[in-house]
This record gives sequence, structure tokens and C-alpha cells, in this order.
Amino acid sequence: MKLKKDDKVIVITGKDKGKTGTIARVLPREGKVLVTGINLVKVHVRARRGGEKGQVVEKNLPIQASNVLLVDPKTGKGTRVGKKVVDGKKVRVAKKSNTTL
Repeated sequence: MKLKKDDKVIVITGKDKGKTGTIARVLPREGKVLVTGINLVKVHVRARRGGEKGQVVEKNLPIQASNVLLVDPKTGKGTRVGKKVVDGKKVRVAKKSNTTL
């Protein structure tokens, strides 16, 4: 997977299309990423103890990695990611502006 934690991404499809956020967690086996502030759902939480009340909590759910694009540091728009060898090391490169990430 070409996306990593703390990458800035933009959502390209779904209910949050056009929103940006940073990746909090990558789930490579499932092909999903957890992006802060994206794909928020309300979850009803049951009361655990006798006097406690149940509540509704907002929670981030993972989104398909194919539905997000990395934000190009130069232009601020979405871009695909490529790899390139620089000084004997593999680095990630933004396809649009050819800048290293």
C-alpha cells in the first residue's frame, strides 16, 4: 500500500467527497485507511454500570484506500503516488509535480 500514517489525503468518492484529512491508521490487510474527521458515524453505546446512562458517540470508521488520493505538497490537489530510486534509496514521488514525499 502506498499510503502511510500522517499522510494528508483527499476523499474522491462517497459521502465525504472533497474533504481532506490526515491518515490516523492504515489497515493494509483490509485495504482501508482511517482518516481523522472522515466517515463519521453515530454509535449508540449501552450503559455499563447501574447508574450510568447510555449515550450516542461519534466514531471514525475506515474508508477504502482506493477512495482517497494523496495531496500533492506543491499544488494542494490530489495526486497518485509513484516510486523512484534517489541516492540508492526508494522514495515515494507525487506523479503530478514529481516531488518527493
